[in-house]
Amino acid sequence: RIEFSGREFALAMDPQQRMLLELAWEAMEDASILPSSLRGSQCGVFLGVASLDYSYRIADDMAAIDASTATGNTSSIASNRLSYVFDLHGPSMSLDTACSSSMVAFHQACQSIRSGETSMALAGGISLHLHPYGFIIFSKASMLSPTGRCQVFDEAGNGYVRSEGGGIFLLKDYDQAVADGDNIIAVVAGSAVNTDGHKSGLTVPNPSAQIDLMKRAYEQAGISPDEIDYLEAHGTGTRANS
Repeated sequence: RIEFSGREFALAMDPQQRMLLELAWEAMEDASILPSSLRGSQCGVFLGVASLDYSYRIADDMAAIDASTATGNTSSIASNRLSYVFDLHGPSMSLDTACSSSMVAFHQACQSIRSGETSMALAGGISLHLHPYGFIIFSKASMLSPTGRCQVFDEAGNGYVRSEGGGIFLLKDYDQAVADGDNIIAVVAGSAVNTDGHKSGLTVPNPSAQIDLMKRAYEQAGISPDEIDYLEAHGTGTRANS
């Protein structure tokens, strides 16, 4: 049994950490796996956490800072708290690669399973807007749509709309999942990660690098682009001058 003090849980802990605990429990529940059965296992935890808005709120009130503030608001603890609460002994890490954080965390979880480092992992991410900081920054950078609508891939695009969300998948080696009789809702054919390298601007996309990444992902998965029925892309709808 794990217990937290009322002050730590209600005041000092980032709500993102509390929500991740709920999401992790739901992921195991949906998989019909008892959380207690994973105690001491090599189950890994890979989370994308790029927003630490709650810590900014606390920084606004220096008198509110206490011993629980660090663990309650440090991104590394977001993943490690899951490992701690559920007694998971596999790799436990939080990744911040901005908008791609959750997907990169998912990829790293897949790589960990593929390499045999672990046969199971909790993977996902979370982003809650808990302070004006981000809205002010993106507004000053002219990245937010004044109409409140994101018109991606459209010449009328004038910015994007910020949104919140969180989610966790329970990933497992496919052969093991079949052997265990698990309820398999999807199979990951492959995944790949790269970066744009040097380009015309730090935040400007590099089409060539992104095309190369997609080709590599298709090749590794043994899938032809013609076989794809649905594609989800990261498109902010902001203008970029190259």
